[in-house]
Amino acid sequence: MSFKINTNLGALDAYNALAKVNSQTTKAQLRLATQKRINSVADDTSGYRVGKELEGKVGLMKSAQGNIGSAKDLLATAEAALSSINDLLNQIKGKVADAHDPSKNLSALASDINALGDEISSIISNTKFNATALLSGSSLPSASNFAFKTGTEESTTVNFGTLNTLNLASITGTGTTSTNIVSISVDTLQTAVQDSLGKIGNFVQRLDVKEDYLSSAISNATASVSRLFDADMAMEQLNATKGQIGGQVATAMLSQLNAAPQNLLALFQ
Repeated sequence: MSFKINTNLGALDAYNALAKVNSQTTKAQLRLATQKRINSVADDTSGYRVGKELEGKVGLMKSAQGNIGSAKDLLATAEAALSSINDLLNQIKGKVADAHDPSKNLSALASDINALGDEISSIISNTKFNATALLSGSSLPSASNFAFKTGTEESTTVNFGTLNTLNLASITGTGTTSTNIVSISVDTLQTAVQDSLGKIGNFVQRLDVKEDYLSSAISNATASVSRLFDADMAMEQLNATKGQIGGQVATAMLSQLNAAPQNLLALFQ
């Protein structure tokens, strides 16, 4: 082994080793501080890209979950209105059946039917969601008005555009009289209402399936993001502790190697 003063290669190697240990220790300490394995793109370029894409998809799926909630609220509003209409129609049918009893007051029954018909008309006109009429009126929604995005790609359409075409003239205002009450029929209207209730049930079932799928997909994607970005705290604590001890040893060795050329002074005594 030769002795050199101008270039202390041993000390230089010890310095490089110390710098490497300190860098690794600093990285472990940063991961402990942030609880993140990836703190910059340089930490894991491909992992960073995949993780950010997954985070974007998770955001879209959470928005879709909110849309499904809104769609269910809309359907619940329409269902409540249609159920009320169906109940009123059953009352009207009962009044018409009573009209076949000669002992009943036909004028009073006709007045009752007109009042119930007015209430049905009011429900149809005033059932709204976010200021948009669901069942009738000039603001009757088109398919595009109620298209809810329920995933990253697909959508579902909710549209109730049939009830406004029904003729309620025979059971509203003065449409029902003591002379025509026995011929009043609400079967067509009730069939339309029941068909719409059936469609609502089908839509809710579809939305439930989509909601379950989104919940599972969000959980899985979030788990993948966690595996990519979250630090293993126990392992990083071990790395930080090992780095601190290694740094102390490397510093001591650098100090000794840096002082090694002083041994040459013994040759000049």
